[in-house]
Amino acid sequence: MKTIEEINEKIRRGEVCVVTATEMKEITSQLNPEEVVKEVDVVTTGTFGAMCSTGAFVNFGHSDPPIKFKKVWLNDVEAYAGLAAVDAFIGATKPSETRELYGGAHVIEELVAGKEVELRAIGFGTDCYPRKEIETSVSLEDVNQAEMVNPRNAYQRYRAATNSSDKLLRTYMGTLLPNFGNVTFAGTGEISPLNNDPEFRTIGIGTRIFLCGAKGYVIGEGTQHSPPFGTLMVKGSLREMKPEFLKACYFPGYAPSIYLGIGIPIPVLDEEIARALAVRDHEIKTTIIDFGVARRQRPVVREVSYAELKSGKVEINGEEVRVSPLSSYYMAEKVMRELKKMIERGEFLLSTPVERIKRTEVFKPMKQKEIKIVKDVMVKAVTIEEDSSIETAAKLMIEKNVNHLPVIDRENVLRGIVTSWDIAKAVMKKTSKVADIMTREVVTVYPEDPIAIAVSKLEKFDISALPVIDARRKVLGIVTSEALSKLLGR
Repeated sequence: MKTIEEINEKIRRGEVCVVTATEMKEITSQLNPEEVVKEVDVVTTGTFGAMCSTGAFVNFGHSDPPIKFKKVWLNDVEAYAGLAAVDAFIGATKPSETRELYGGAHVIEELVAGKEVELRAIGFGTDCYPRKEIETSVSLEDVNQAEMVNPRNAYQRYRAATNSSDKLLRTYMGTLLPNFGNVTFAGTGEISPLNNDPEFRTIGIGTRIFLCGAKGYVIGEGTQHSPPFGTLMVKGSLREMKPEFLKACYFPGYAPSIYLGIGIPIPVLDEEIARALAVRDHEIKTTIIDFGVARRQRPVVREVSYAELKSGKVEINGEEVRVSPLSSYYMAEKVMRELKKMIERGEFLLSTPVERIKRTEVFKPMKQKEIKIVKDVMVKAVTIEEDSSIETAAKLMIEKNVNHLPVIDRENVLRGIVTSWDIAKAVMKKTSKVADIMTREVVTVYPEDPIAIAVSKLEKFDISALPVIDARRKVLGIVTSEALSKLLGR
């Protein structure tokens, strides 16, 4: 048995033995746990990936005359101002109101890089804070405090993503190609901090960590903490961070985000910890989930190990599918090496947690009222075949009092859709067949989709009806904006 204080004494004397998690895997393959405890004092772990649940509290100091923020923007990114007079919280995923592909993450990155950002604020105009607006520019040198406080970082492991639908999807897991065209995954597997201390014996409240080059701290379990999908809540000073370990990014169709480098030193106190540090990628399991189904409980396609994911390909339905990482193994290795150097130079001491992170926790979904789904509001669709005439289509619309005709083949499979507007254009152009005027790329929904999905598709694509189909694209019905409006009105 060792103690953290004994290891810290070795650090002060320059006698500590520190290895990275990568080096530790080789050591544990050659030595038994008892020998490992004698030889190694500290193992540095690391991860570098997009961590959306990130932000910073900034205190700007008082203006003259003073102002109490009602709303505040940094480079046209709105920060949360519901705090004390000149405190604000800038969230990484908040998009800019004027700049494309820019958000809170980029503001944080620019501050850490030593740049100035534009501050614009409006105030309430009170007796003690009479000023109602201000515009200026600030850098980290100009503010009192700038503390990164992140509710959820350093996932122990993460579910991989794929897409069974016939549409390209843009998600927080990157771009997912249709028809199981690719798989993306996050996390660094066997070198990731929480995978090397799965019982949270050395990682807890008060643990000193490497956070983007600064000395940071674990301040609690992260939101959505649910081992083996554990997370951490962390903090650290923006002033001490290094730009190379913090990079803003933008996920198309989702939001801005930020890549962070987090490293945690694990003291090798006993044989149990030594055994945990021997974990390998083939032992770390996760699941591939299907983003093609827009539900909270997305279907699991299959279980997979991090060794398979890192190989660059996995098998789905008998087919080989390409896999790409969202985390940087190269940068995670750099984090581990940098932390190792800091400890060896005596610049980074270990800390004893004041409280352990919970080892069991149930992740609860949002409490909702009864969820209405598409099949609750869809009606029977009036359909037409693609070789039908324009006259037949017009007659059907008048007789059935509808404005949309899903176009089907003889097997009732959706081939397109025709609207009353299409018919009007066809008359002007003297077109004769439905096949010549129908829209072939049809936006659809499934009967079990929540109504919220149908509403969002109607708004996104500026349309007024959605054919309802099954997995084989057979038409089951149709849902219209009119029907949804009546439902929402009730």
